[in-house]
Amino acid sequence: MWNDFKTDSHVSVTAEITTITSSDGDEIHAYVAHPIDDYPRGGVVLVHHAPGWDEFYQEFAERLARHGYNVICPDLYCRFGHGTSDDVTAKMRAEGGVYDDKVVGDCAAALAYLKALPTSNGKFGVMGSCSGGRHSLLVASRVPGFTAVIDLWGGNVVLTPDQLTPQRPVAVIDYTKDLSIPLLGLFGNDDKSPSPEQVNQHEAELKRLGKNYEFHRYDGAGHGFLYYQNQNYRQEQAMDGWGKVFAFWATQLGN
Repeated sequence: MWNDFKTDSHVSVTAEITTITSSDGDEIHAYVAHPIDDYPRGGVVLVHHAPGWDEFYQEFAERLARHGYNVICPDLYCRFGHGTSDDVTAKMRAEGGVYDDKVVGDCAAALAYLKALPTSNGKFGVMGSCSGGRHSLLVASRVPGFTAVIDLWGGNVVLTPDQLTPQRPVAVIDYTKDLSIPLLGLFGNDDKSPSPEQVNQHEAELKRLGKNYEFHRYDGAGHGFLYYQNQNYRQEQAMDGWGKVFAFWATQLGN
């Protein structure tokens, strides 16, 4: 939980950019953060949002590491070239977006990286926000080996047939039948993507199929209410949300 560390404890983390080999053989970058000690711990594949593999997600990874997790955040846009995160994201959008199958392969490689760490306790989560929330659900439904998943306001989980593209040929909600691990979802009731109606639709499908999930919805909050770097930030809702994230991971990943 927030501020739950002991003041006489040794809290130290390391973080760096490394490369991993995706399932298609491509070398991609990843941001890795973890505590500096030898204790066994859970791991988290952190899936970045549509603004890109950016500074917020580096800090996000470091925050999870400070709370005791091995963390890896793969650069899902690595194949579009390099530059500032804004420039690379613009190129990604101009080319129609990242392919779901590539995301699945990259996150499977990130999971393999965590499994190989000597401090792994064998429990692994996947989480992300915005498009990263959608991708986290996609990965959790298609890649075996994860223990639990967190979706932070993932947009476009629910799609109509005319919204499908070569990059995202299947609506993630249609993979709900394949989701076999616990899910935590956080949403703002003022959001447009996903809208409250789309969250309702997703929840109805989870209930219909008897899935293990918990959704929390926040009044007075819209898309990205945890994003302290922009005007979407809502302090009260964000702090409650962080508390739910850390409580969920503590239960599911054993830290």
